[in-house]
Order: sequence, then structure tokens, then C-alpha cells
Amino acid sequence: MIHPWHDVTPGERLPTEFNTLVEIPMGSSVKYELDKKTGLLRLDRVLYSAVYYPANYGFIPQTYAEDDDPLDVLVLCQEPLLPLTLVTSRAIGLMTMIDSGKRDHKILAVAIHDPEFNSFRESSELPPHRLMMLRRFFQDYKQLEGKSVEVEDFQPAATAIPVIEESLQRYSHHRRRGFH
Repeated sequence: MIHPWHDVTPGERLPTEFNTLVEIPMGSSVKYELDKKTGLLRLDRVLYSAVYYPANYGFIPQTYAEDDDPLDVLVLCQEPLLPLTLVTSRAIGLMTMIDSGKRDHKILAVAIHDPEFNSFRESSELPPHRLMMLRRFFQDYKQLEGKSVEVEDFQPAATAIPVIEESLQRYSHHRRRGFH
């Protein structure tokens, strides 16, 4: 069996374009998360708040972020994508949150093969309301669990590049030494 985190290539045109493996479809209130040991998707929880994911949510294979998970990606696409769909994505921005004391980066990306979104190069080109909805989701989605997160404003695409590169390097380092 192929392990989606370890056996799927992160892409051929890194770091600006990459493969995203979808965990959660846009519009879902179900939080699926990669089970790092088996490679299957595990039900983490049903969101406590009356909110839904405003974009397809997944990760870049063979990355290891500062929060000890694969690097998160929000993929803008006009359709919800099924879990475990591999989508070629391009970074258009970066949103960073502080969750349980750790930096938790979210790469904002567009699906390259979606004509409605593939012309966007920067998050600032999106309608301001779209960015407010994305940011507000992460401010609110854990509130009824009694948890709070700090969510920073979206940064330009150029700020996402070093985050992607560092996550790829961190993955390589941990893959050689073993994940803890």
C-alpha cells in the first residue's frame, strides 16, 4: 500500500507548484487527519462549531512542519475535492496561526487545473471577503472546544516559499533519523 505522506512525490516544480493531498473537502464540518503510522485518514472530530471548511484542506507530501505534521495547504477550487485526491497546486499566500503554543502555517494555494482560480498569483488578488472568511474560520472553529488560536493576516506568495522549502528539508532530516 502506498503511504500518502511518504510515498507520494511533493511535485516536479517545487517550491512554487506542488502536489496537495486533500484530507478535508471544502464545505465539510468533519476534521479528517492523516494517521501518520498507517497512511489512512482518521476521523479526528466533527467540528464543535457551526462552521465548515471554506476551502479544500490537505498537505504537501514529504513535508514536516513546525507543528510536527505535514505542511497544511488550503486549496481554492470551485468544487469540493474528495479526500485523498491529489491536486497540483500553486502557492498564492501564507497564513500563520499559533495553536497550542506552536506556529501552524497554512499555505494558501489554487488548484492549477481549475480555470476559475488558476489565474491568481497572490492572495491579495482575491476578493477581500474571501480572505476574511478563510481567516475567520480558523479564528472560530475551535472556540466551542474551549481552545483559542491566534491567526495572523495573509502574507504574499513569496513568504510561503521558504516555509515550503524548510518543511521539505525538515522532512528529509527526520526521514533519515526517524520520526518521533
